[in-house]
Amino acid sequence: MALDFEKMDGIIPAIIQDVYTKNVLMLGFMNREAYEKTMETKQVTFYSRTKQRLWTKGETSGNFLNVVSIEEDCDHDTLLIKAVPTGPVCHTGSATCFNDENKYGIQFLSYLQDFIDKRHHDMPEGSYTTSLFQSGINRIAQKVGEEALETVIEATNGTNGRLVYEAADMLYHLIVLLSEKGLRIEDLAEALYCRHNKKKEDYDKNCGL
Repeated sequence: MALDFEKMDGIIPAIIQDVYTKNVLMLGFMNREAYEKTMETKQVTFYSRTKQRLWTKGETSGNFLNVVSIEEDCDHDTLLIKAVPTGPVCHTGSATCFNDENKYGIQFLSYLQDFIDKRHHDMPEGSYTTSLFQSGINRIAQKVGEEALETVIEATNGTNGRLVYEAADMLYHLIVLLSEKGLRIEDLAEALYCRHNKKKEDYDKNCGL
């Protein structure tokens, strides 16, 4: 079904969300021309209701919103646009128009998984991640074990800073291992969620084992 621009006299609201942090960045409006330009250029363009013209976010500041995906709601009269901002979104200099900090949290792991998966697909020369994939599953698994041991050592005899450093190394190599096996970090999150919400005796039956 086509987008319904008629409910609001030729415009529809467009919610802009950071594709990686999942934070809502701003809300704007599009007419059909703004929507089509956004689709064509892959940079978010709005319709200004006050100036009655199109404006591309970032055309003055350089802080563009680069489109990753565009989804419409069930009534076909609202858009959810997932984008990558190239700088602060709000004209006040804030990261979002709601004065939120747009920083990576736990969602960065999904971004890192995407990055490692792309390395697995492209295999660029000179990349450490590429060299891991080229070394094969046994070496990747061995690296996870080595980093896990170093994490344990820092936990028992080191500093918190070193513990975080070594645990991050372990997690990176674990994601490489998952990618090599055709899995993702989200699969681990799903398994943990399932364990949390199921009785232990039902885990094997209900959680995919």
